[in-house]
Amino acid sequence: MFHQSFSLIYLVDLAGVAVFSISGALSAGRKGLDLLGVLVISIVTAIGGGTLRDLLLNRHPIFWIADPDYLIIIIAAALFTIFYVRLRKPPGNALLIADALGLSFFVISGTQIAETAGMHPIIIIIMGTMTGVAGGVIRDILSAEVPLILRRDIYATAAILGSGIYLISQQLGAVKEIAFFAGFITIVVLRLLAIIKGLRLPVFKLPVEPK
Repeated sequence: MFHQSFSLIYLVDLAGVAVFSISGALSAGRKGLDLLGVLVISIVTAIGGGTLRDLLLNRHPIFWIADPDYLIIIIAAALFTIFYVRLRKPPGNALLIADALGLSFFVISGTQIAETAGMHPIIIIIMGTMTGVAGGVIRDILSAEVPLILRRDIYATAAILGSGIYLISQQLGAVKEIAFFAGFITIVVLRLLAIIKGLRLPVFKLPVEPK
C-alpha cells in the first residue's frame, strides 16, 4: 500500500512509528512480557500520540486506519528488536535513546500536520508535543513505570522547544527541511543531555512556614 507520495511528513511519521515501536519493545522486554505483550506495547507506544492528535484535529480516518502500512512497520520493528536483543545485549540507555529519537520524529511530524491544517501556532506546538509524548506515557503506564514526562527530566520541555524552533526557523526564512532539522536536533540534544548529563528543570517548592 505504499501508494502515497513520500512527502517529508510521511517519511518522518514512518520513522517515528518505527523508533517508538523499538522503544516499546525494549520496555516490554524489561518487564518480561510474552510476544503478544511486546507487540501490544509497541503498537500503543507508536500510535498513541498520533491517534490522540488526529482525534483532536478531527482528521478521519485515523492515520493508521487510513494506511495500515504503519502497523506493518510497527510490527516489523518490534520483531526486529526481539531478534536483535537475542543476538546482542542492547546498551543500558538503549530505551531512553530510542525514546529520544521517537520523540523527535513524532513531535516534528505532529507539528507539521497541525501546521498543514492551518492551526494557530500555540495549537501547533501543543499538537506536536502531544504527538510526541502521549505514546510514551501510555507505554510507561502499561509497563508499570512512572512516565518519563513526570520524572523531572527535560522531556515535554524538549518537545515544546523543538516544535517552537521548527516554527520560528520558518518565520526567519528557513525552508521546511532546514526547519525540520533545527527542531529535530533541538529535541535530540536536550534529551541526550538529560539522559547523559542528568540535565533537569528546577523544582518549584513552597517555603516551609515555621511552626
